[in-house]
Amino acid sequence: MRFPFTEDLPKKLMRKPAAEALAAMFAAGDEEGINLYAQSGYRSYETQVSLFASYVERDGIEAANKYSARPGESEHQSGLTMDVTSPDVSFLLNEDFGETPEGKWLAEHCGDFGFIIRYPNGKESITQYQYEPWHIRYVGKKAAQTIMSQQITLEEYVESLSE
Repeated sequence: MRFPFTEDLPKKLMRKPAAEALAAMFAAGDEEGINLYAQSGYRSYETQVSLFASYVERDGIEAANKYSARPGESEHQSGLTMDVTSPDVSFLLNEDFGETPEGKWLAEHCGDFGFIIRYPNGKESITQYQYEPWHIRYVGKKAAQTIMSQQITLEEYVESLSE
């Protein structure tokens, strides 16, 4: 996978099934001229402590809770999540990514590889997080295809399983 940095950092890591699916997705994107970059995968508890504290200091606790997980609650700690970006947004993680060719392709095709857009637009009251078109979570192909085709969240999907 491509990263916009060369350092060998833990955030390049994912669990093997998720990493293999991500590599396959990037290869499929390449075939269609889509220029995806992986930006941030695994985070340790300690890294999440530091990140969350810096966000709280900068924006306050209420704002930080809308875009960052508390330590121990971050999906990045699971090794199943990757933040994805592109040169069109200068490799940043922002809502504009969702309007790029890469962001649109990701939303359309990520389910085919077992990923979901974890925090979709308009679902903030359910996920409790702001829209993040760059944040993908590996859930396996069957679940991902259902979630993405029905335009629901992981929370709604899990709830439907218990009905």
